[in-house]
Amino acid sequence: KILASEYFIFDGYLESVNDIETRFREGMVKQIIVFEPDFGYRLMREKSADIQLIADASDANTANLVVNYTSAIIQEYMLGLQADAGGLLRIEPEIRMMYNESLKGAFMFVPGVMALILMIVSALMTSITITREKEMGTMETLLVSPLRPLQIILGKVTPYVVLSFVNAVTIVVMGYFVFGLPVHGSLALLLFECLLFISVALTLGIFISTMVETQQMAMFFSMMMLMLPTILLSGFIFPVENMPEILQWISYIVPAKYFIIIVKSIMLKGTGMAFVWKETLVLIFMMLFFIANSVRRFKIRLA
Repeated sequence: KILASEYFIFDGYLESVNDIETRFREGMVKQIIVFEPDFGYRLMREKSADIQLIADASDANTANLVVNYTSAIIQEYMLGLQADAGGLLRIEPEIRMMYNESLKGAFMFVPGVMALILMIVSALMTSITITREKEMGTMETLLVSPLRPLQIILGKVTPYVVLSFVNAVTIVVMGYFVFGLPVHGSLALLLFECLLFISVALTLGIFISTMVETQQMAMFFSMMMLMLPTILLSGFIFPVENMPEILQWISYIVPAKYFIIIVKSIMLKGTGMAFVWKETLVLIFMMLFFIANSVRRFKIRLA
């Protein structure tokens, strides 16, 4: 029998070991339990049986937590059997950590640091730059010029797109050569997703700048709406599944959550667009939403 579990909620049986990789790539299962053939018979007759715990270690903290709890459950079950049977029974769990066998912390922190840096450079700097022009009065000059609001926005964000993309490439290169973080999937797809996340962060920064008038307010809103959620609610440090339910719901509107899932899936699991298309669509929707609202607010100011 092969059991798949999302934490400790039973998810179902798998037909064969060939389905293990697919289920992990889908990202819905954190641990798979494999029982050897005739597990019950061997345990009762030979007093010994083997069981394998396979965990998705792309998030090392979660993998450790799940494996430790499962091992404790097996140990408690084994002690109960020994008391009932009056003999020595032994269940030997074999643990395998997929995608991060040595449980390197860098495999978890590099994607999170990438999301944090891109968010700071793209959104925070963009919102502060535009509000500074509003304070100096030069933004009003642009608004009454023949330029369309969309042209003004594109002109403001283009330098930050280039700067942020260079940062993203630098982080990927340093992660590979310094920390040994592999890129098992398509590098082109990874760079595309980085560019998409940069675009989301930039449009979010533009949107914040249309709501505030001063640099101090822009920095405050950026800190509250971008940096803290990116650190606390994206799964960068704490597993989202372990948070209170209300925070889990709030995490759905944090762009970094989807970006970190995409980066881990491509770099560690080697997945393609077929496995990350949902997260990609969410980021595209967020980008279009912030662009539309930013252009609309610029039009109101122009009117």
